Amino acid sequence: MTASQHPLHSSRQRIVFLDRDSLVAKVRAPAFAHEWHEHAHTKGGAQTVERLRGASIAITNKVPLREAELAQLPELKMIAVAATGTDIIDLPACRARGIVIANIRDYARATVPEHTLALMLALRRQLVAYRLDVEAGRWQASERFCLFGHPIRDLAGSRLGLLGYGALGKSVAHLARAFGMQVAVHNRSPIEEDGVTELSLQELLATADVVSLHLPLTDKTRNIIGAKELASMKPTALLINTARGGLVDEAALAAALTNGVIAGAGFDVLSKEPPQADNPLLQLRLPNFILTPHTAWASGEAMQLLADMLIANVEAFARGAPVNVVA
Repeated sequence: MTASQHPLHSSRQRIVFLDRDSLVAKVRAPAFAHEWHEHAHTKGGAQTVERLRGASIAITNKVPLREAELAQLPELKMIAVAATGTDIIDLPACRARGIVIANIRDYARATVPEHTLALMLALRRQLVAYRLDVEAGRWQASERFCLFGHPIRDLAGSRLGLLGYGALGKSVAHLARAFGMQVAVHNRSPIEEDGVTELSLQELLATADVVSLHLPLTDKTRNIIGAKELASMKPTALLINTARGGLVDEAALAAALTNGVIAGAGFDVLSKEPPQADNPLLQLRLPNFILTPHTAWASGEAMQLLADMLIANVEAFARGAPVNVVA
């Protein structure tokens, strides 16, 4: 099929962005005939179906599209995911219906690794604990010019253990080496790169000073870090998660932090987002636990790049030559 014969060239296309407010960036108009409809956010389910009726292209960041919705949307031809992860999409149902799914890749090579290192630094340098001390007046009451009380550790000379070594894992490794860290990796497939130390999951957890997760969320990776894995880590170790919340058993982590099983954790993701009030990690009031609201990806530069790539994906599909297709 040539580009001129592609069905999207035959009529004006209806494009619906289900959660426009999830992207703080300028989204340019696609360079082909279309109707553009956007909604600040969409609850899902019946509202998703209502808004996508007649649409040939759906854009979603975090609004799920499952079998129940897809079955009611016979005109849908493409789902443009405004993110890298596609766990919100029923991939087999899309394949059965011939719906093309395209995601965004490699837009966050700076922002997520920088956030990851920021969490490491804040925890190793005890920034939260010492800020709380200053706010409580402990420094002001000190007999010395400085205030001790929380052990500070350097990143230099420590071991970073990476679970996952895709684009983001590699970028984190690059920054970590600049700080003088030794990098070890546990990856699903062999790594063809000189100088990379590959370890089993058990050895990585047992020897790393900082464990950082960079895995997709699948049936195999869900709760890959649970009570057993946490207990196998060094009591001085940190756990960093800027990937997916479901990778970690949150109740087990809350218990590990409360009981001193590990030294601290820095998270940017939770298993359900927005989180429910009863999430055990939301109950923690510990200076050695930092939780940010899924913002590691969200630098201004990264979001604008994402927006540009998003429309480029839509335009490529409209030309009959889709790119970044999720297999």
